[in-house]
Amino acid sequence: MTYSNLLKLAVAIISFSAPGAHATDVMSVDTMPDNPSFDIQKASITKEGNALKFRMEVAGAAGEKQPKAIGKLAGSDVYSYVWPTSFDPSLVGFSPDTGILAFAATSHPDFDDTPLFDEDGDGDAANDGRIWHSHWVVLNKTDECGPTGLKVRDIKKGEVFDLPKTWPELPLFIDSPGWHPSFTQTSIEILVPFEKSATLVGASFDGVTSALRVNANAHAPLLCVSAVFEVASGDLSLPGKID
Repeated sequence: MTYSNLLKLAVAIISFSAPGAHATDVMSVDTMPDNPSFDIQKASITKEGNALKFRMEVAGAAGEKQPKAIGKLAGSDVYSYVWPTSFDPSLVGFSPDTGILAFAATSHPDFDDTPLFDEDGDGDAANDGRIWHSHWVVLNKTDECGPTGLKVRDIKKGEVFDLPKTWPELPLFIDSPGWHPSFTQTSIEILVPFEKSATLVGASFDGVTSALRVNANAHAPLLCVSAVFEVASGDLSLPGKID
């Protein structure tokens, strides 16, 4: 084991295991030399005035790797940087107690799910899916999605739920709030305004990089987590705390 990995392991043990320790960032002890753009080094959520700053540091060029377009929605891929949280989904307008609320930055060239925003400024708000953008999603466990066992919660015909004002009218628990990711060479950062951000201090989170896939038949489960590149904690235990 290299000195760098030993140091990361020591930090992780102190953060996760010491009695009374106050974990803030989630430090990853895994390495993925073959996929550095999604090799998490550290995930954090911090309070910045009346906002939360979601940040993830990776080993390679953040945001560089994007899915290949296949020319249609069904069967297409989504790449994502994700912060699963302990927030109740009602925080952003979904019905309460409906799953795991996660914030995500995604790229998917075959469809656009931010109808209120024209990310590339070309006058067409329906062709921007390839550009990294943000979502709130509610995740559910399911055997229907194979080894990962996770999907974005579906909204089936006839079901009625509370939904955010910026819901993109897809049959999914997904919100498109329009907060834009910013990238450095090895990090992604998104600032999300919250009027009552102080009430979120102490909430838990984790960091995940993953791929999702639209069902080849375009029906429920519509959007499965098809591959998990890395979980910062190793076990999705949400050890991070908002500081």
